[in-house]
Amino acid sequence: MFDFDHVVDRRGSWCTQWDFVADRFGHADLLPFTISDMDFATAPCVIAELHRRVAHGVLGYSRWQHDDFLSAIAHWYQQRFAVNVSPEQIVYGPSVMYMVAQMIRHWSQPGDGVVIHTPAYDAFYKTIEGNQRKVLALPLQRHGAEWQCDMTGLARLLARDECKILLLCNPHNPTGKVWRRQELEHIAALCQRHHVQVISDEIHMDMVMDEVQHIPWSQVGSDRWALFTSASKSFNIPALTGAYGFISDQPDRLAWFQALKNADGLSSPAVLSVAAHIAAYRHGSAWLDALRRYLHDNLHHVAQRLNQAFPELNWQPPQATYLAWIDLDPLHIEPYQLQKGLIEEQKVAIMPGYTYGQHSESYIRLNVGCPRSKVDDGLTRLIAGLTRCRAARLK
Repeated sequence: MFDFDHVVDRRGSWCTQWDFVADRFGHADLLPFTISDMDFATAPCVIAELHRRVAHGVLGYSRWQHDDFLSAIAHWYQQRFAVNVSPEQIVYGPSVMYMVAQMIRHWSQPGDGVVIHTPAYDAFYKTIEGNQRKVLALPLQRHGAEWQCDMTGLARLLARDECKILLLCNPHNPTGKVWRRQELEHIAALCQRHHVQVISDEIHMDMVMDEVQHIPWSQVGSDRWALFTSASKSFNIPALTGAYGFISDQPDRLAWFQALKNADGLSSPAVLSVAAHIAAYRHGSAWLDALRRYLHDNLHHVAQRLNQAFPELNWQPPQATYLAWIDLDPLHIEPYQLQKGLIEEQKVAIMPGYTYGQHSESYIRLNVGCPRSKVDDGLTRLIAGLTRCRAARLK
């Protein structure tokens, strides 16, 4: 029904991944596997609704607090996660990271600490430090293909006087870890014991693979918490801007709206984003399920080709996301030399692990949200770059 092999030329569309790759990698002529959006057109039901809304012709000030939007969210959570949501808890914002930043400012003061699991999405570091808060990093521990949280280490961080917030990423970017209910309940109990508020970034919630189940934080959080998400990753619509979430505590919600409307002057949502969310959540399930199967196969294709070329890697696809987090440590390759070769010789842009924090230098993050032909082209270049680097090391 849906052709994800179709190549859409994104050049000249002002897109970050293709048109502005030189901003991060210094060269404009690179094949990019970088920022986490996809090279696919969004779902036909979303495109149809956007055409209908634009054809109306009037694009004036709008609202999101209406049944069309709220009931679509409730429908999605019931159908995808068997979860009943409380519409009165729903809040809206221009992006997940804006919402995260707003709650960090609300629940903490400059100099306070925010716990994150590392490696971490680079915007986490920027948002915490940009708001004059301190990153309290807790490295995830890898056991085979599994990533686990050091609960004893987490308890120590949460007990520190300066620790006010745990910023959770579920599913986790970049490792692709999906947090199990038992883990989330343990974390919730620790945070409640130490009076630490939880912000859960669940923007990758729809991108779980195989039989893994996503558990929203709303199902385990018993104290004050905030969950923020969007259809932007699932349906590839981040350029529309727009996110939503849930804030459990009514006074916190009132403070949220005070900051959003009065302090920041944001009162009218992006109407095309609201329309796209409604269409996606009401009519987009079949497209999303087909997309997830395609991405699943892309990730397994990466594993097959990489492990055939370098058996010592034994790379296994993640539980979630379309981001391949690949440890190249068994190849003993110098990461900065590899990046230089990939950029200057292979003409490919792949995110280096050191972007996501200390102790990740041996990793790369490969975005496979694209047609299989592009994945194959990128893998051919990556394998050539790795082979060349390893040969140079062995001389």
